[in-house]
Amino acid sequence: MILFAVLGVVVLVVIALLGWAVATYNRLVQQRNQVQAAGAQIDVQLKRRHDLIPNLVETVKGYATHERGTLDAVVAARQGAVAAVGAPRGQQAAAEGALTQTLGRLFAVAEAYPDLKANQNFLALQGELASTEDKIAYSRQFLNSAVQTFNTTIQSVPSNLIAGIGGFRPAEFFQAADGERGPVTVKF
Repeated sequence: MILFAVLGVVVLVVIALLGWAVATYNRLVQQRNQVQAAGAQIDVQLKRRHDLIPNLVETVKGYATHERGTLDAVVAARQGAVAAVGAPRGQQAAAEGALTQTLGRLFAVAEAYPDLKANQNFLALQGELASTEDKIAYSRQFLNSAVQTFNTTIQSVPSNLIAGIGGFRPAEFFQAADGERGPVTVKF
């Protein structure tokens, strides 16, 4: 009789442990998928940014023909950022940081041309780019929050046991490049 009671308790403990393991594994899968979806959303916003830049450069080109070096730098930085899509987040962040810096120089050039600053096409593109930058910032924040939750879960006891068995590895944060950490200083 006591043997059956002990056996019953052991079976219940095993079932509870298996239930916990399955629930933990499923939570890790859900969090990993959220990190991947957040990363994909950043890629969508970066693609939008990359698509806006050639139009912006063409608009500026018509007004600031002797600013060729700045325009070429923006085009080169855009190409670098497009090439970094799908690369590890650190490389992608560095390429996007370089693009952000060259865009800052482009807008500084635009300040010297009152007709350009009044051009409706330029203003619309500048507005679209500003809106896209806000969406990128939000997407990065969402990704980093998802990464933090996921990494905390896989590194915390006792879920780290299931994470190790399931092959879950820490996700990489999308960190701003040095040029994106503070305001851009423009000097004339």
